[in-house]
Amino acid sequence: MVFNRSVLARAALGPAAGAVLMVFMAAGAIPAYQMYSVALAAVYTIVVLSVGLLAGWSGIWSVGHPAFFAIGAYFAAYGSAHGWALEAVVLGAVAVGAALGAFLGYAGARFSVLYIALLTLAFTTVTLELVNRWSSVTGGDQGVPVLQLRSALGLGTYPGGGMEAQYLAVGAAAVVLALAVPARASALRMRLVAAKSHPMAARTVGIAPEAQSSLSFAVSGACTSCAGVLLGLITGFVSPDPFSLAFGISLIAACVLGGVGSVLGAVAGGIYLTWSPSLSSTVGMPQPVVQGVVLIAILLFLPGGLVPFLAGPARQVLRHVLRRPAAGHPPSPESAEPSEPVPALAPSSEGPVLLHLEHVSVSYGGLKALEDASLSVRQDEILAVIGPNGAGKTTLLNVLSGLTGNGRVSGTADFAGRPLLKARATARRRLGIGRTFQHAEVFSELTVAENVLCTRRRVRADDRDAVARLLRSVGLADVADRRPTELPFGLQKRLDLARAMAERPRLLILDEPFGGLDASERALLAQHIRRLNADGTAVVVIDHVLDDLFSVAHRVLAFDFGRTIGDGTPDTVLQDPKVRSSYLGTIGNRAQLPDTVGEQSLIRLRGTGHSYGGVVALRDVDLDVREGSVLGVAGANGAGKSTLAGILHGSLRPAHGERQSGGSVRTSLAPEGRGLFKTLSLRENLEVAAYAAGVTGSALRERLEETAQWLPARLRDRMSAPAAGLSGGEQQMLAIARALIVRPDVLIVDEPALGLAPALVDEVYDRLIGLTHDGLTVVLLEQSLSRAMAVCHEVAVLHEGVVAAQGRPGDAEFAALAESAYFGGGLVPATTTAAPARTSQVK
Repeated sequence: MVFNRSVLARAALGPAAGAVLMVFMAAGAIPAYQMYSVALAAVYTIVVLSVGLLAGWSGIWSVGHPAFFAIGAYFAAYGSAHGWALEAVVLGAVAVGAALGAFLGYAGARFSVLYIALLTLAFTTVTLELVNRWSSVTGGDQGVPVLQLRSALGLGTYPGGGMEAQYLAVGAAAVVLALAVPARASALRMRLVAAKSHPMAARTVGIAPEAQSSLSFAVSGACTSCAGVLLGLITGFVSPDPFSLAFGISLIAACVLGGVGSVLGAVAGGIYLTWSPSLSSTVGMPQPVVQGVVLIAILLFLPGGLVPFLAGPARQVLRHVLRRPAAGHPPSPESAEPSEPVPALAPSSEGPVLLHLEHVSVSYGGLKALEDASLSVRQDEILAVIGPNGAGKTTLLNVLSGLTGNGRVSGTADFAGRPLLKARATARRRLGIGRTFQHAEVFSELTVAENVLCTRRRVRADDRDAVARLLRSVGLADVADRRPTELPFGLQKRLDLARAMAERPRLLILDEPFGGLDASERALLAQHIRRLNADGTAVVVIDHVLDDLFSVAHRVLAFDFGRTIGDGTPDTVLQDPKVRSSYLGTIGNRAQLPDTVGEQSLIRLRGTGHSYGGVVALRDVDLDVREGSVLGVAGANGAGKSTLAGILHGSLRPAHGERQSGGSVRTSLAPEGRGLFKTLSLRENLEVAAYAAGVTGSALRERLEETAQWLPARLRDRMSAPAAGLSGGEQQMLAIARALIVRPDVLIVDEPALGLAPALVDEVYDRLIGLTHDGLTVVLLEQSLSRAMAVCHEVAVLHEGVVAAQGRPGDAEFAALAESAYFGGGLVPATTTAAPARTSQVK
């Protein structure tokens, strides 16, 4: 836990309030008939805090806490009848509650929130049934008295139902509240929240979600069992009635009302639970009805809870006062740069080998994502891994970081002389392996500083100083107290890098670090990578932004279809015919395109752009889709093709610019990844699309028969089979058929060849080109430039969201320019490669 003046001052508020309350009780300022209610509110505060922090920090909603509450109460009854000391009763109840909580947390960690709730519901049901049947201990329905408990430490005797127990309850609640305050600033809370918000990313920083769920549930169960002991003492009698499932629902309602995860909100929830029966009597309505109305009102109007709602404005004012700069303005975090450039250093060929993989394969069922991969990384080396989408690059990184999931991994891997493949993902962080993610998978509920601090098991003052220095080095010092969701994508990428850099890893794995960044951010990131390498960190990095990737790499490894196809330096690897072929593609028999193409534009884009949370996906795109043509849009993964497909389809509205089309133009999209409903049959997949377009009855039967004729015979004979049983190529043809059933004027197909064998690619393309002879306009979005050049009337090359080249495949000069634009779009001005202008009207 963290202890400083601010934390200690806030932690002292609970004991101070408890002391004042006990003084009032002793002085008679609180009527005797209300003292029991005060003590009961203190007990309920402990329980609500236990449930609320479990939900807020770990994301586990439990309806099993009435069982823990009952365990503590019956421990008090049994201990008082057998002469146990107060401390023995409390320790026994806490131990049993912690053990059962740990079991439930570990068992439920692999399931969704719904299944955890069902698990805890079953736990409460079984416990209450045991209470009713074990009458020799619990008294069954009749209950059992709590006589008295004497302290073995000389703290007095506490008779059941006596005033001493009431003071004890208030004091215990004050202590629990005091401990909860520093716990909020502790590594425990950060690691719990990290495991809840992003389990996979948490594993890469050494946090095991199952262990965190087990720990949090154990602590919550122990606190609730302790509160049960206090309940038994203040009531002097224990029966099954207070521990019903209805009470479990009331606990959740009290948590939501006060504010989930709020310490002060637990006090409000405890007060609400205590006096809700009186409120029901006052309004003359049943208690469940009143609780339901209150809960609905809170969810509708104060979804964050009552206390956070009231505390929010005050907190904002306080932050504004405390953060007011004395003079000038703080530097913009976006402009932070390393003090001086760090030149790339040539790695020593004699340097020690840090990582060695030999014949490593990964398969998921019948799919081989990685096959017979072998590589070595030296301690002073930056290794770049390239390849088209689906080549196996991310699978390779997942092998290194232990995130292969249910994949079957074979082969051998050694890291610093230790076997790697059998080590858990959480253990690899301790071995010295750090990892970033393609989309900056940060912990959104933690601050920027906490995202890095959570990598520590304990947070000390020197840890905070070290993290502050690290954030300063990557330009995040000025936003250390902000949430990642408040930051632009570029700063989130820096945060992901800073978290991976914490604890100085020996090997840093970077998954598409340049993606989504502008030119200045990419240059800054390249400086950071070189600096890390100069400080002794080996780096393995994959990306599709080849010019920036090659600027930092010492050596490049090329993958395709899960296999290594090339190895060389950045200036030579692309000269390998196999590597160029993997990017640009190869073609089989060229399908015959229609000779004539209409001049009217069915869809026109002018100055069109789009972004996602600050990440620019498309920028100032001008494009015409002409009637009867096959338009190819080629580009590497991440170039913006899928965003362009959505805008052309009309399902995605551009952020700026305009999309023009005739009102009668019908578009249809076969998305990347196919998007089939795998549990539905082939016929049902087609019917769903037809229903969505308003096609029913006889028209539907006619469309089904027409569309089925387009499919190959082997699929027409299996229309009742589930789509999950199809091969990749068959699924792709079904996805296209589903798009065709609406009889579109423009068919947009995103990555039709993704993951298919060459023979199946040729079959899919032959069928697509066959459609153009019937007058259909087709837009193909492809990674393979060669394939796009072979089967399209016109090709536009996308590079980092910009049309870097555009022209006709028959133009030999354009073919050379298109290839250059594909690999380094900035080198080729789009104006020099644009197709001749046409005057056309949108149809």
